[in-house]
Amino acid sequence: MSISRSTSPAIALLVACLPAMAEPPQILDVETGLAGMGWRFDVTLSHPDSGWDHFADGWEVLDAAGNRLGYRELFHPHVDEQPFTRSLRNVMIPDGTTEVFIRVRCNRDNWSGALHPVALKR
Repeated sequence: MSISRSTSPAIALLVACLPAMAEPPQILDVETGLAGMGWRFDVTLSHPDSGWDHFADGWEVLDAAGNRLGYRELFHPHVDEQPFTRSLRNVMIPDGTTEVFIRVRCNRDNWSGALHPVALKR
């Protein structure tokens, strides 16, 4: 957003104080498989982690109604490891479910609005 000379000083100050939204975390790949009684999810992410102040800090598995089926917390930044893959095991998927969605978040910008569909092959 550019600020013209006709912009009021109050608006210019407000815009200058807004947090800069960085590129949201991107889901590059998801591999799934049955593992015992549950499902395993291997999710590959990319995010411009800059350190403890801004990093991808988790992802979740959702059903079509938006119910959380599993959550993988990411405990530290991956500044020098991009993209990176982390796994979640023992996710219980209701019988008859053929598709779930992965959503990722970062510690500064919260949950991404994008849902990544994943077809489940039994």
